[in-house]
Amino acid sequence: MVKFVLRQNKNEQSSAYGKWYAYPQPDETMDLAALAKHMEEHNTGFSEAMCTGVMKAMVKCIKEQILAGKNIKIDDLAIFSIGLKNRMGANTPEEFSVSTNIEGVKLRARATGILSNAQLTLSASLKRATSILGGSSSGSNNTGGGSDNTGGGSDTGGGNDNTGGGSDTGGGME
Repeated sequence: MVKFVLRQNKNEQSSAYGKWYAYPQPDETMDLAALAKHMEEHNTGFSEAMCTGVMKAMVKCIKEQILAGKNIKIDDLAIFSIGLKNRMGANTPEEFSVSTNIEGVKLRARATGILSNAQLTLSASLKRATSILGGSSSGSNNTGGGSDNTGGGSDTGGGNDNTGGGSDTGGGME
């Protein structure tokens, strides 16, 4: 069950100003150790320690490979790649410099397979959270069974954070 809260767009510059949008409200954040324990409990045939070790090695190798300019696809999870955070554009290619025009790099992940946005939308059931963090809302509308797709996993609208969808909405070269 995915719980969500409603937040109002407070950006007066936005065409969505004043509108309310749904944002996910996670119950907790699991680390690798907790995920490994969960995997062991699903009778994977591997111990918690083995699962932890494999996942830690995978994270290290993904970082190494994306910094070497490769994309990494893990079926039914995501395609990991590097993105660039541009500070500003240059007027001409000759005026472009890394130190002036690029602010940094970032990890990008595009969901694939059973974790794609379309598949998650089909599988998700949503419920309005009763306690709200970082916003105000009225009442507690329970909308389980996927019948209320409020928000729909997009990054459009409210607030100043990108807590949804998984798409990069920032400008610049990617």
